[in-house]
Amino acid sequence: MRWNKKFNGTKESLTDKSHKPLSPHPKAHTKQELYWIKNYIRRNPTISLCELYGKLRTEKGYSRHACSLFRIVRKLKYKVNTEHHSKYIPRKYDTPTNIGMKWQMDVKVIPKECYAGQIPDKFYQYTIIDEASRERFIYPYKEQSSYSTIDFVKRAIVYFGYKPKIIQTDNGQEFTYT
Repeated sequence: MRWNKKFNGTKESLTDKSHKPLSPHPKAHTKQELYWIKNYIRRNPTISLCELYGKLRTEKGYSRHACSLFRIVRKLKYKVNTEHHSKYIPRKYDTPTNIGMKWQMDVKVIPKECYAGQIPDKFYQYTIIDEASRERFIYPYKEQSSYSTIDFVKRAIVYFGYKPKIIQTDNGQEFTYT
């Protein structure tokens, strides 16, 4: 029906016209809201999107969603200030070259499948590794506690024959006094 109304007898009248709407959408940003957004960005070019949204809501009574504000800012071709995150640069792990500089320590539960025979007790394997020589010391304990940890470190010092400068652990409960 619409094409029949457009037809006036010539071929040119049937060519496809613009699809741009003649009137704005009823829920589109008003000219007043666009003026506010442009003004805030012009007066404060380093403003972040969250700050802009907060100021519009508190000072101007802006009632739209933050996503629609972001969409409009992008449509207006404004660059909203974003924090620059520097690219991750992988660095070589600093392995000590001197013996006794750094030890790594960990605790694991020994599974029942590793037991020789039938033992009802539960065991914990304490392991300490010297990073320079990669020599390790392992000792089992029946409990996982700070007392066992202290005893294990004393045994490791006797085994290696020297005290380390650094002992690296995870933040397990057996390594922290709480």
